[in-house]
Amino acid sequence: MSFSAENASYGTLIWRRFRRHRLGFLGFLFTIFIYLVAAFTEFLAPHSQSTYKARDVYAPPQSLRFFVQDRSGQEIFQLHVLGYRSKVDYDSGKRTFVEDPRKIIPLGFWVRGDKYDLWGLVEFDRHLFGPIKKSDRVYFFGADRLGRDVLSRTIHATRVSMTIGLVGVALSLILGIMIGGISGFFGGFIDLGIQRMIEILQSIPSIPLWIGLAAAIPPTAPPIQTYFLITIILSIIGWTGLARVVRGRFMALKDEDFIKAARLDGNRPMRIIFKYMLPNFLSHIIAVVTLAIPGMIIAETSLSFLGIGLRQPVVSWGVLLQEAQNLKSISTAPWLFLPGFAVVLAVLSLNFLGDGLRDAGDPYET
Repeated sequence: MSFSAENASYGTLIWRRFRRHRLGFLGFLFTIFIYLVAAFTEFLAPHSQSTYKARDVYAPPQSLRFFVQDRSGQEIFQLHVLGYRSKVDYDSGKRTFVEDPRKIIPLGFWVRGDKYDLWGLVEFDRHLFGPIKKSDRVYFFGADRLGRDVLSRTIHATRVSMTIGLVGVALSLILGIMIGGISGFFGGFIDLGIQRMIEILQSIPSIPLWIGLAAAIPPTAPPIQTYFLITIILSIIGWTGLARVVRGRFMALKDEDFIKAARLDGNRPMRIIFKYMLPNFLSHIIAVVTLAIPGMIIAETSLSFLGIGLRQPVVSWGVLLQEAQNLKSISTAPWLFLPGFAVVLAVLSLNFLGDGLRDAGDPYET
């Protein structure tokens, strides 16, 4: 049975056009993957975010190997990494690491490891992938200055960095739709006052404004409180662009015949806005919101990198990149920059997804 665009629903047309947008669909798949990682961080990470081993400070990344020799000299398949043999140069105080072929650390799936509370509900100790022996440690992304696994901390940081974008954009969405909708629907002096307020906020440089507001958070504030305060700060700044978009679409729609008919039928303004006007450009709002999440992620990462955003013991990508701020870290452990690739992957995926949704928002456009 052939597909007929005339009989298809609006949602079906958008989905079919979106699937033909290769980069957009690829970004969609990567975005799902990243949020699945955020949902199952404890299970996917080989170790806990706070597990450390003092002897492995700044240990370099280990390579995954597939075959080992048995006693007869034959090679058999066994996922493993080689352990380290370390020594300290007492003149410079620097510890060097060399792979030791005699120290084989076997790896497996569904292994026992550090205990954790899955979503705060169930105590669990199984991990998707990691060392078979619970006492062993592996460092696919190397170790930091305290001997903690950078890969495990990067996976744990995914939850904070990705959810702060969702929460921040949700607050910005509420503010943008309410304020922009009121401005575009009523017009006149209300529209004039709201637009001047938006222009004042947009004229202030973003980074100094972020720094000024974030610096007001007490250093002794609890991590959860800091998390929500940073989210609110980003939302206060991020709603203006969406409000302008909503206001423009409302001004174009309010003179349409079906809106006039809704007014003559006695519908209240809020009912007209939410029942008749918003659904007409809902796909466009979804695209704008999707494109706004990367901005939130970059903003949080920037604030945390500068030391005025999230702080230890909260782990985010920006907090992890603080480790790579000095020259000693760059020369001693360049792998501390690897969490930055997670930022790049998340931002590109969400931008491609937003571009795809924006292009698919009008399925009747050729």
